[in-house]
Amino acid sequence: MFSLRRTLAAAALSLATLAPAGFASAADLAVKAPKPAPELPFFLLVDNRVTFSWMPKGTDPGVFSIRPDGSINGTTAKQVYSFTHFDIWTYGTNFFTISMFKSGQNDPASPCSNAGVLITGAPGDCAGATEIYGLFRSTFGFNQIFNTKAFNVGPLTNVSFEVGMDANSENNFLAPAKRQVVAGLQFEFALPYKGYFNVSPLASWEFSNHNAFNQCGLFGPGIPYPAPGATCLSDGNTSFNPTWAVETNYYMDLGFLPENLQFFSISGRAAWYGKKGDQNNPLVGFGTGPFSTGTAVEFNSEPIRLTFDASKAVWGPKYTHFVDLWVAYRYWQNKFGLDHNAAPGVCTLTNAAGVTFSTNSCTESTVYGGITVKF
Repeated sequence: MFSLRRTLAAAALSLATLAPAGFASAADLAVKAPKPAPELPFFLLVDNRVTFSWMPKGTDPGVFSIRPDGSINGTTAKQVYSFTHFDIWTYGTNFFTISMFKSGQNDPASPCSNAGVLITGAPGDCAGATEIYGLFRSTFGFNQIFNTKAFNVGPLTNVSFEVGMDANSENNFLAPAKRQVVAGLQFEFALPYKGYFNVSPLASWEFSNHNAFNQCGLFGPGIPYPAPGATCLSDGNTSFNPTWAVETNYYMDLGFLPENLQFFSISGRAAWYGKKGDQNNPLVGFGTGPFSTGTAVEFNSEPIRLTFDASKAVWGPKYTHFVDLWVAYRYWQNKFGLDHNAAPGVCTLTNAAGVTFSTNSCTESTVYGGITVKF
């Protein structure tokens, strides 16, 4: 996320403060006023990119189909189209990304509530769902704000105040509309070969979302939940409890490779989000063990991404990271905070014999790849 940050920012600052080259005589100084130092631009770096990626085994909690042999298919292929913006300014950084996830038919759009099934239980042939997900994070560096180097000690290069927000919308039957805010600190550490590692302990609050299955009168007046505010929600809008979060990310060029192979880099991220109440919050949950509707600690990660700098390989260092080809592994357990070992009807099912088994839809584990173009 923050590749080249310190290198480019330091270069911009040093170039802006260089003294004019050459020498001047006393006469020259007497008749010529010194030129004012050029002002730093508001943005020291602006980086915009578009990405297309293919995810063969994406998931959406509670969305699955039954194979002819009776096994459960809880995965679906997803095409992902993304726009990413990153900038460095005088006091910090801004990162923004918005992505469109287009699913296959195993993750259907409304009015299907599951693959091939309408909410009434009748057969339905619905197109794959489309999700829009946006995220931004902004940091305000203490070294920059206080004009100091006190927060640059050993491998630690800065401490920043961080704020951000997540939001999404999807056209499936659940019709989620997530709104989440985070705030806390970010600690930045240097890695070899112009790399970095950032870790951010945060407070997190998903203050609004939507769950159509909690809608009062879903199948008619008073059915199945007759008590608005107690056993159902009049508008289906949920609101969760504030909790903790830890977000991390890293980047490093593979600078130990021979010079003619220095086109590769690795990066990754990992994030943990604490329990946020019942999955139907503010409705009171029920059950224990495999029948619990309580949320679990969410782990969302891309532990490694291997990137090949195709533009540098073809056109030279001047075009570094203008065109990247990459492959990555993505692992997301307890997706959206839903307990993959519980959440009956969503993450688990129980058959007539009382045996509980997974829908395979609340953990996402997939290798995927894509192409990123800078402009």
